[in-house]
Amino acid sequence: MRLRLWPQSLFWRLLAASVAAVLIAQAVALLLIAQEREHFMLQGSVREWTRRIADTTLMIAPLRSAQRADALAQLSAAEPMHPPHMSAHGPGAPGAGPHPPGRAFVRLPLLGDFETALRDQLRATLGPGYGIEIAPTPEPPPPAVALPSPFYEAHELALHPASAQRHDVTVRFPDGDTVTYRIRRLPGGAPLPRNLFLNLGLLLLLLVIALFVAARNITRPLSDLARAADSVGRDNRAVPPLAERGARELRNAARAFNTMQDRLHRYLDSRTRVLAAMSHDLKTPLTRLRLQVEALDNPPMQARIGRELDEMESMVREALSLFRGLDDGEPASAFDVDELLAQIREEFASMGATVTVSGNALRPFTGKPQALKRCLTNLIANAVNFGTRADIRVEDGADLVIRIRDQGPGIPAEQLEKVFEPFYRLESSRNRDSGGTGLGLSIARDIAQAHGGSLRLANLEGGGLEATLRLPRRR
Repeated sequence: MRLRLWPQSLFWRLLAASVAAVLIAQAVALLLIAQEREHFMLQGSVREWTRRIADTTLMIAPLRSAQRADALAQLSAAEPMHPPHMSAHGPGAPGAGPHPPGRAFVRLPLLGDFETALRDQLRATLGPGYGIEIAPTPEPPPPAVALPSPFYEAHELALHPASAQRHDVTVRFPDGDTVTYRIRRLPGGAPLPRNLFLNLGLLLLLLVIALFVAARNITRPLSDLARAADSVGRDNRAVPPLAERGARELRNAARAFNTMQDRLHRYLDSRTRVLAAMSHDLKTPLTRLRLQVEALDNPPMQARIGRELDEMESMVREALSLFRGLDDGEPASAFDVDELLAQIREEFASMGATVTVSGNALRPFTGKPQALKRCLTNLIANAVNFGTRADIRVEDGADLVIRIRDQGPGIPAEQLEKVFEPFYRLESSRNRDSGGTGLGLSIARDIAQAHGGSLRLANLEGGGLEATLRLPRRR
């Protein structure tokens, strides 16, 4: 199964993208600060070590070899010691002992070329007559002149002397003598105060809170709009107007939706009145014709015209039902799907039809029971009339799926969608002589779509047709 790391909802996508952008910006800013501090510390250290080495070298350069050796011996004997248990505040200060307090700085691994910079600076200061060699201090360390650390590294070195790096700088005098200086410095990297990370973390937290509120203010009206749009397809009369709030674009979208809903209500009201008038105007002449046919003294003609009138009345009734759709005032309610299917099966059994039901719904379904009964009745009637029997299978989960199979000839693949068009009938077995009007599947699909679901037809491999009614459960 594919793991989706990127969130699917708009709210979490906005929040994740905003937080990622803030994190990237913070990381870039921290890197720039670290680079700047690294450059400053490197240049400061190089200047300080160069000044001390150059001053000492130039001071002993005029001496004779014997005097120079005595001076170097005295300087080498004065090497300062930094025991690991000593604190920067003295042996009795808080934090003294074998576990000194944590560093006041955090060093990022941005290593500068300290040896190259120091060598170039010394050569520029002492001149071309002096030779310079810089290397890490070997073990055991040979005698050397120990130079004190700069003030901005002395505190860290006193706290953590074991982490110090030692370098030996060997200076060769023009007369061939050499002197070795030993310097101690912290490992390379940009020293950043710990408080900087605390401040950046606090800033990130405040930004996340602000982004959370902003993203919620953007997505909440959109969620309300989506729920309202979905409810319009189910029951347009039960959807209250949306509150026009949020940003200007969101207010405009809510206002446009409310305007659309108001126009839809007026259109449905007008259509209902027109349908009522059409129903009355169409049924009245059909009733008069039926009375005149009953007065005929010709039984064959009477039977034939009666069948035509029955078909006309059925077509008028189905057409009015199709045009009316689900605007019948039936409220949505929770009902037992298994009980509804059992009732439909008994009705068909009383007419001598074979209908079987397998599977069951796990819980009640919320919808319009009478409309769904009509949808299922149309599908089962098609299966019984054109496929000799109807086998119903119920599957329940995230969606309620009802499959209705028959044992008929099926439908040509190119006409599986055309049969949903109003008044469309196949020329083979599904024609007017069988009693169909070509509206049953259209009405069934309209009912399924009004519940947010779908209706599909598919031919079975072993013969027969399968109608799949998929109804999503409300979340």
